[in-house]
Amino acid sequence: MSVCRPLLVTWALLTCSVWSQSWRPCTDLFPIDLLSRALPPPGQTTPTQVQMVQSRGSRGIRLTSLVPTALSFTASQIFTNCDYFPSEFSLVATLKIQRLRMKTSQYILSVVKEGSASLLLGLRISENRLHLLSMPPGAGGRRRISFKNVGLDDNRWHTLVLAVTGRYATLTVDCGLPVELKQVQSFPSTLNTQGSRFFIGSRGHWKGRFTGLLRQLVLLPGSDATPRLCPNSEPSLAELSVPQVLRSSPLQPDQQGSVYPYEAEARVTAGERPPCSGPEKGQLWFNVQRKGLFICDGRMWRTLLQSKERLDYVEDYQDLYTRSETFDVEVFSIPSEGLFMAAANRDARPGSGVYRWRNGTFQLYQNISTQEARAWKHFTINDKVFLVVADIRKAEPELSVVYRWNRRQKRFLRYQTLETHAAQDWEAFQIHNDSFLVVANHRRASDHNIPSVIYRWNPETKLFEVNQTLSTFGAYDWEFFTIGPYHFLVVANTFDGQTTTISSTIYVWLDGCFRTFQNITTVGATDWEMFQIDGRFFLAVANSQQLSSRGPSLYSINSTVYELNIFTQTFIRFQDILTHSAVDWEFFTVGDEKFLVVANSHDGSSYSLNSVVYRWQGYEGFVPVHSLPTFGCRDWEHFSTDEGSFLLYSSATSRLSKVFRLRTY
Repeated sequence: MSVCRPLLVTWALLTCSVWSQSWRPCTDLFPIDLLSRALPPPGQTTPTQVQMVQSRGSRGIRLTSLVPTALSFTASQIFTNCDYFPSEFSLVATLKIQRLRMKTSQYILSVVKEGSASLLLGLRISENRLHLLSMPPGAGGRRRISFKNVGLDDNRWHTLVLAVTGRYATLTVDCGLPVELKQVQSFPSTLNTQGSRFFIGSRGHWKGRFTGLLRQLVLLPGSDATPRLCPNSEPSLAELSVPQVLRSSPLQPDQQGSVYPYEAEARVTAGERPPCSGPEKGQLWFNVQRKGLFICDGRMWRTLLQSKERLDYVEDYQDLYTRSETFDVEVFSIPSEGLFMAAANRDARPGSGVYRWRNGTFQLYQNISTQEARAWKHFTINDKVFLVVADIRKAEPELSVVYRWNRRQKRFLRYQTLETHAAQDWEAFQIHNDSFLVVANHRRASDHNIPSVIYRWNPETKLFEVNQTLSTFGAYDWEFFTIGPYHFLVVANTFDGQTTTISSTIYVWLDGCFRTFQNITTVGATDWEMFQIDGRFFLAVANSQQLSSRGPSLYSINSTVYELNIFTQTFIRFQDILTHSAVDWEFFTVGDEKFLVVANSHDGSSYSLNSVVYRWQGYEGFVPVHSLPTFGCRDWEHFSTDEGSFLLYSSATSRLSKVFRLRTY
């Protein structure tokens, strides 16, 4: 049952409810730290598209991705009482950017209407200029307020305050003399932000991406923020609200000022990994093994400089004997607890195991009762840690279980059960502020043509509820991915009851639900892997077997890598790779090198096969570089620890799974 239905809005009723209440501003009249809103909460991993950089003794963040959508959030998060942007406000920004070329402009902040990508508000910097753009309601066209000779793009830290009230806009840089501009028209008082999104450091796409460092970005509704910051002993770094991860500068200059750059004042520790807590904040550590320089931020070691590694060879590292044959492994981290791995084991007794990385190896940590587990998925909601298992039971109703990490007991405890049908996989994802789970229902009895279900997290009941169903055919795997502002789901359809040569479907999120985007013919598809290389987007499908009505099934068949064609807006065939009943792809990087490893499980006569590591070589595509002996290989996981980078594979025909170490030079 799909919940994607048109919404009926009774405007008269809404109007009456608004007038019946006392007036309130659309948001609280306190400083709103936009940068903290976009960054993950403390303790969570910073997105790979965001890099924290320390320059001249102060920290800032830089967007590193060609698709700069990592720092964004919906306008409804801050405009809680109504949808209008304040007509009187201040914007405070602390930034550092190199000299911009002529006719080059970059967005510090933008508010964009989702769906249409229409710009409602933008703070933009160009060569020696600062611009405030707005799109008032009606057909008046875009308005622009431009300040000239601002001197912001000189590769130094600057703090600016842009205050807007009525027809006046005032800019103050580094607590200097304010510059005031009077406009013909007042700033729009009815700038509706409903259905819009804040983007930090971009306009939601690559063009106009901010290439400098951002340390502070604050919206203060209703007043001028200048008196709150000025005068200041460090006017170029004046603080109104700076994210915690950036606030504490690890190296403070003395009162007279540093004679040398701050880097020269730091102590550098070599050898084994030292502790990193409050007393060690600002300390540097040189990791000889990884050839990297790291800085302690008071909680964890963060990379400052690191040499680019190259993969040399793969070595056998750990024989991991699981409770029974293992269909899937899921590697994940729990803040303050460490690295874990959940194994989806075949046998009901003793169930499936959760392992913890200790002293350089995985060791059994917890046993969880399962029937015939096929896959685990780890996810978080509001800093709560969950695991969900795809479980197969012989009796109806078949139930898969969501487990939640109990911080006091330090164990996963049963949290919620969801009805599934021969579930093979779970995928967890977030769209805006909503959290979702989607299950791959494989069959019900002998019927493979059954729908798979998307569940949405209800923040009030704190439970997952059915949100949408999608037609699938022997579904085996789901993969969620985002390209720019668009969210996608792709299903691996394996069998429709007659043939394995069927369509697997890519869905796109539109108007609050998933709709068909593209159908791709697959052959017993068991896995999709999405990855990005140099701004190009790829999907790799693992094809497992081709049924033949005139003879035995074919297991040695091509699996295919597809690439998104921007012009046709479809995924097109990029490369065919011969595989042997492939059941999984895993993409990983070592330094600047990109790799794919395939799980070859069966060639029609034997489960003892080589699974192959392929390296990206540009125009040549992926070429084989390592062959790893595996037995009934079912799943690959790549992970990194202080000891280095590793590959873990699970066996569906043996209790023995293996951990390989990636040796680099």
